[in-house]
Amino acid sequence: MHDDCPFCEIVAGERSAHVIYEDEDAIAFLDENPAARGHTLVVPRTHREEIVADPEANATALFDAVSTVSSAIEDALDPDGFSVFHTTGSLVGTITHAHVHVVPRVEGDGIGLSLVRDELDEEAGALADALAARC
Repeated sequence: MHDDCPFCEIVAGERSAHVIYEDEDAIAFLDENPAARGHTLVVPRTHREEIVADPEANATALFDAVSTVSSAIEDALDPDGFSVFHTTGSLVGTITHAHVHVVPRVEGDGIGLSLVRDELDEEAGALADALAARC
């Protein structure tokens, strides 16, 4: 357990949460400050600041839990769709324990997760090659 981590406290049973799913690798609970009804956080049981780019993390197990939770939310709430996201580094905010947000969406919910978009430039081929060489 990591000192002063509320998610580690939930994993350890030292802090209350509305848990909706748990297995040996992950636990999922309703967000205390939901953006939408059913907004759920899926977290690894082991404290990690990164899950996607950490080769020692079990991202597959975490995203299996995300899939299970999404299916349960789909059955219970019948949303129009989902926004699923994970943020790392200084963009995370005050909680450094890796987590994935599963946000059920409905038409006109006012939730904005917009991306400023651009077109691929002439360096796209070189970028693709450099990334592919590392996969």
